[in-house]
Amino acid sequence: MKAAVCRAFGEPLTIEDIVLAAPRAGEVTVKLSACAICHSDISFMRGEWGGTLPAVYGHEAAGVVEEAGPGVSNVQPGDHVVVTLIRSCGACRHCARGVEVQCETRFPLDETGPLTGNDGAPLHQAMRTGAFAEYVTVHASQIVTIPKAVPLDSASLLACGVITGFGAVANTAKLRKGSSAVVIGAGGVGLNSIQAAAYREAAPVIVVDISDAKLEAAKAFGATHGINPLKEDARDRVFALTEGRGADYVFVTVGAKAALDQAPELLGRGGAAVIVGMPPSGVSSAYDPGVFAADSKSILGSKMGAARIETDIPELVGLYRAGKLKLDELITGRYPLEQINEAVAAVERGEALRNVIVF
Repeated sequence: MKAAVCRAFGEPLTIEDIVLAAPRAGEVTVKLSACAICHSDISFMRGEWGGTLPAVYGHEAAGVVEEAGPGVSNVQPGDHVVVTLIRSCGACRHCARGVEVQCETRFPLDETGPLTGNDGAPLHQAMRTGAFAEYVTVHASQIVTIPKAVPLDSASLLACGVITGFGAVANTAKLRKGSSAVVIGAGGVGLNSIQAAAYREAAPVIVVDISDAKLEAAKAFGATHGINPLKEDARDRVFALTEGRGADYVFVTVGAKAALDQAPELLGRGGAAVIVGMPPSGVSSAYDPGVFAADSKSILGSKMGAARIETDIPELVGLYRAGKLKLDELITGRYPLEQINEAVAAVERGEALRNVIVF
């Protein structure tokens, strides 16, 4: 058992002492150096997707391996690692097909989480990570080693925002060179979809957002054009920029109903809308299936960028070290754990690309 400090969510986020169980077979304890604040954490904390309280949130993390349980062979104490929420068995039907984000296996950590309060009452390990804390215990499949030269605060972004946004383009859509791409939303995930589209040589790369500041920031990540739908008609502009054809791909990286409703309107014939951002439970959009059939359009869901973390994260680290992937530039602010409420509030106000809690 290990005593640690975390932020447990009730109302508001409050500082708590926790007891972290020692790693069992196949599990690893990581001493965290950084955990970025993802909007998914905020959605859960708001109750938009249900969930269990009290809980420790945070799932976009990096740190140093403290202890490895029996049977762990992919890491050892002292390794620098990225910690993700993707827990996979490697053997079920989905894992065998390479779709590890849909693993159907139940793990001991799913049945009995590693967190309890000092009073012995359980704390929910939210999103299978619970990384707004000094330490986490996770399954070995959730972590990937990285070179020690990579800053851990920047590396934490690889755990979710980067693999989700980049993977939606590279893995889910398999975007081809010369395709036209529209990215709705220029937040942390959207900027990584923009980076991926630019890296795969899409043309043009159009970003849609209601924040002029974010539209401007998106240019540094590879956007060729920006559209503020509050100031101009997004459909008219997209069709004008694509020679009247409409977009080959539209990546919806925010969970806003208006964005989900608009995506099909921006597509050209044979185009695909890729749904990356998740709206609150119960939100729905209506599409004309006849148009989709007649124009050979499609809708693709993309969970965590369909990432295979054991290969995707090392590849992304390679791009970062070669200067072809921006990570440092995604970080707006760094906050100690004691200031997490301020960091979350800034994200909710739309003032941050990614705020990072540093330990």
